[in-house]
Amino acid sequence: MDDTAPSIAPRPPVEHFVPHRGAMSLLSRLVTIDAEQALAEVDITPTSMFVQGQGVPAWVGIEYMAQTVAAWAGARSRAAGGEPAIGFLLGSRRYQAEVPVFATGQTLRIHARCELIGDSGLGQFACRIHGPAHRLLAEAMVSVFEPPMPPSSATSDSREA
Repeated sequence: MDDTAPSIAPRPPVEHFVPHRGAMSLLSRLVTIDAEQALAEVDITPTSMFVQGQGVPAWVGIEYMAQTVAAWAGARSRAAGGEPAIGFLLGSRRYQAEVPVFATGQTLRIHARCELIGDSGLGQFACRIHGPAHRLLAEAMVSVFEPPMPPSSATSDSREA
């Protein structure tokens, strides 16, 4: 197991691991993060972003998955002494939703497991969303890209002594 992303206990707030802020921070809390995977929860409330009618359209699940991946990447960055970085959702394969809407009042559990991650910043994650009674509500393979961080000015500064 890789030491760069230890499990969290006690759990810091979501904002400690993702660059998303305000209304665009969709995760309610992180449950666990380790070297291979992350588990987050989303409470669907009447004030949740994207609520329409009886809940949140299931297509928003892809963003819940992407933000869970971002939390995983942010934990790795924090463990290495860095800050969470902005990443990009490149797409998904086989996003399959078993319901049209995530109903108001539900708590969703989003699981993202790293299938591969390259030095280039490209990664692929197997993601699932479960609802009440552990019912599978959606799943997909999610592809992401985190651009390499440019060298900091402190390391690229060439001052003469």
